[in-house]
Amino acid sequence: MILRLIHSTRNDADRRQHFGRLDRPLALSQSGPVRSSPRPAALVRGRGGFVWTGSHNTRDFLQSVVLRFNARQESCVHSVMLWLNLLILAFAAVGHAELMVILVNRLDALPISRPALKRIRMAVDFSILSFPLLLLWFVGFHGPAVLLNGSWSNLATPWTVYLVLCGAGLVAFSASVIRWKTRQTPVVQISNHSRTIDVTERLGFKPIGNGKHRFLATLPLNEAFTVQVSDKRYILPRLPIEWQGLSILHLTDSHFIGNVDRPFFEEIARLSEEMRPDLVVFTGDLLDDLDLLHWLPATFGRLKAPLGCYYSLGNHDWFYGADEIRAEFDRCGWQNTAGRSIVVEHRGHRLEIAGTERPWMGQHPEFGAEPSAFRLVLSHTPDHIAWARSNSVDLMLSGHNHGGQIILPVIGPVFAPSKYGVRYAGGAFWTDPLLYVSRGLAGRHPLRLNCPPELTRLILESPNAQPLDRT
Repeated sequence: MILRLIHSTRNDADRRQHFGRLDRPLALSQSGPVRSSPRPAALVRGRGGFVWTGSHNTRDFLQSVVLRFNARQESCVHSVMLWLNLLILAFAAVGHAELMVILVNRLDALPISRPALKRIRMAVDFSILSFPLLLLWFVGFHGPAVLLNGSWSNLATPWTVYLVLCGAGLVAFSASVIRWKTRQTPVVQISNHSRTIDVTERLGFKPIGNGKHRFLATLPLNEAFTVQVSDKRYILPRLPIEWQGLSILHLTDSHFIGNVDRPFFEEIARLSEEMRPDLVVFTGDLLDDLDLLHWLPATFGRLKAPLGCYYSLGNHDWFYGADEIRAEFDRCGWQNTAGRSIVVEHRGHRLEIAGTERPWMGQHPEFGAEPSAFRLVLSHTPDHIAWARSNSVDLMLSGHNHGGQIILPVIGPVFAPSKYGVRYAGGAFWTDPLLYVSRGLAGRHPLRLNCPPELTRLILESPNAQPLDRT
């Protein structure tokens, strides 16, 4: 770089003038006057940068070149530090966003009224959006002014403490992404046959209602009307051999509110009838508008199954009228499992179907004394998985988390109203018991990206039986 600077500054004649001759002072010795050896010219690195040790004229010229080089070098260092500090601030903003997401996910899992939750979410959204601007102002351009060649050592103690917390949030975010990218199919799942049903195509029109958020249903890439219909087979250790192939249709989170119109749910009911399950269950959040309760008889209320239809309710049912919803389900012939256990005799063995609506309503159910009974739990939230494990439950079916509803590329789901965050956002998890968390059929807001609604039939197999056709 120095040679290029010299070449751009001097022409060939100048270089010959400065480098073609050297001053050679005389020196005396016993044998007579001789010429002393010239001091060799060199570039020497000093504290202030490079220094030329040659002749005066050459030294002045080269030192000007070196000054320019040192200035460029310093400018490069400042540029690198600027981008590094910007990167640190960006990471801090990501860590803060993760802390806010952790907070709202955990609060959303508690029995907090809907108006209070709405205010909390608005505050969290504002905090996530405004924090990067606060960082730029109070850390980047003022205070330590790290974007103006300032020093992090001048950072105020409160900012230091909170940025350390943001670092912890960044670690939690990274762990969440890694867990999402490395998730595996449970060892007890032996097959998954899925097909995608475009309800708009089947109906001949897009079933958008008159709800206030209906505009979301019109957005491109929205999968709100594209249902994934699945048959998933699982081997469960305690399933009696006589129950080989027992099928359970899992419905959840319909959220009748008017954004998605009634024909959509009528089509879901038709698809459910075509699947011909042995047992039908619904795990909560039927509606967000009690005036639409009359949709139930023409949709899920018409379903029948050899072993019956069972339900438990969720937090949105608690918000808007759980007693009225229970009464309508009962009129349709469904059985309420909330806080109790229902025993079903099937092929010489006992099936205990229990439901819990905690933490919003009631108490956990108590199971019978027979240890050989196969236990199925309907729980709106997957947060009760530890309780289910402690009560020797074989299968727990849940909803509530909607699969995250929006799954970002690489990152995965972000929001899930659970004390476990997005760990159980959706899918099957073998924790002994088997936990299956459905993405549900709809949501208060009709927007789904990379997370279509689902209608799933779980087919159970015994480890002691000959495998069924798995093709």
